[in-house]
Amino acid sequence: MIAVWVIIGLVVLLLLWGVATFNRLVRYRNQIDNAWSQIDVQLRRRYDLIPNLVNTVKGYAAHEKQIFENVAAARSAGIAAKSVPEQAQAENQITQALRQLFAVVEDYPELKANQNFLALQEELTGTEGKIAFSRQFYNDQVLVYNNVIQQFPSRLVAGLGKFKLREYFQTEEAATGPVQVQF
Repeated sequence: MIAVWVIIGLVVLLLLWGVATFNRLVRYRNQIDNAWSQIDVQLRRRYDLIPNLVNTVKGYAAHEKQIFENVAAARSAGIAAKSVPEQAQAENQITQALRQLFAVVEDYPELKANQNFLALQEELTGTEGKIAFSRQFYNDQVLVYNNVIQQFPSRLVAGLGKFKLREYFQTEEAATGPVQVQF
């Protein structure tokens, strides 16, 4: 009789552990989704700033059509990205295009002194910092989640619950910081 109670107790403990582990995985997955939505908010903000920045520069350097097209294409790719790797690739393109745009600005001292341009530049720099912080927070959440999924014995629950590894939001080494502009 005692053996039956011990077995029932062990089964109950095992079930409680399974439920607790499942709930922990759900919580981590939701934290990753929330962290991604924070990145998305900052990226949308960045995408909204880009046309204003381009239009300001166009007023001074209208002949730089290819650079404006590159920025527009990179922005469109970022908006259309559907997965973390696609988003990372698009962000690398945006960073490259913005670097080209800011290189053009170097040739126009009156543009560098334009108050509208300076305000947009400051806002973009702040947004770049927020993106970097959000990306780091997202990657930290992915690390915790992936660790739990890969560790035994929670790996058993993760397999039964169909929890999949998440990808990090990685950018090229050259694009890891905010766009640097020196006047």
